[in-house]
Amino acid sequence: MIEKLQKVFESRVRFGVMSNLMDNETVDFNTLKEMLYLTDGNLASHLTALEKKEMIDVYKEFVGKKPKTNYAATILGK
Repeated sequence: MIEKLQKVFESRVRFGVMSNLMDNETVDFNTLKEMLYLTDGNLASHLTALEKKEMIDVYKEFVGKKPKTNYAATILGK
């Protein structure tokens, strides 16, 4: 089974992101950052890679005056 793992998931961080999205319908950027112990830039680069491979969807909104970005696994990502 592990030999069928897609190359995009070979990274511990990307695998962690997807694991969190499998447990939760959506997860926001700061929660992922805290759960995976990452810097903003490190997490952002991995999320961009997952988005380019269409593994995640990105939802942006404002809460008050602050931006909030949420992520969800796509059907392909699942």
